[in-house]
Amino acid sequence: MKFFVDTAEISEIKELNAYGLIDGVTTNPTLIAKSGRKFQEVIAEICAEVNGPVSAEVASTDYASMVREGEILSKIAKNVCIKLPLTMDGIKACRYFSNKGIQTNVTLCFSPAQAILVAKAGATFVSPFVGRLDDIGQDGLNLIGEICEIYDNYENFKTQVLVASVRNPIHIVESAKLGAHVATIPAKVIKQLAQHPLTDKGIETFVKDWAGTGQKIV
Repeated sequence: MKFFVDTAEISEIKELNAYGLIDGVTTNPTLIAKSGRKFQEVIAEICAEVNGPVSAEVASTDYASMVREGEILSKIAKNVCIKLPLTMDGIKACRYFSNKGIQTNVTLCFSPAQAILVAKAGATFVSPFVGRLDDIGQDGLNLIGEICEIYDNYENFKTQVLVASVRNPIHIVESAKLGAHVATIPAKVIKQLAQHPLTDKGIETFVKDWAGTGQKIV
């Protein structure tokens, strides 16, 4: 499974990239707004930091404007991935960019039916939102399983399942078991993957026992 970090904070991206954990980055208007910086400037800096896809989302909702904005964003760097809303106009724009060989990420997917449309439009990624479905009492992970099952039935479907709205390590582990290709994850949740109380307890014991020997590795 590939890991994308879901942030517009360059410091978080640099920190995780130093561990070799980051395969790409996703952003959205909300994350950019929190950064307090100019949108295109942020995207350019992120693209220079990571080699993988960097999702840059259009701000418009009509086809012509999405294409215009996407064209501008695609010129920032070769690894820009145009992020589009899952609407009929978004699907049309996805086909436009796919035909031009430009990566696309169709976002705000909440049903397998929507995911089928995205695959037929030739998207690079589809972003089903796990956490937001959980928030309204539905099973977000079930959606991941359904999409993966459908995509596996058709060799001509090349779209990758990019699990979004990840809230905890369980979302990541279960999505990986279901065969999702990518998860886009907040930085703090990526770090949580390394945490386990028995690991901490074991390290504490080893350190104590080693100190008791009075030895040093030189």
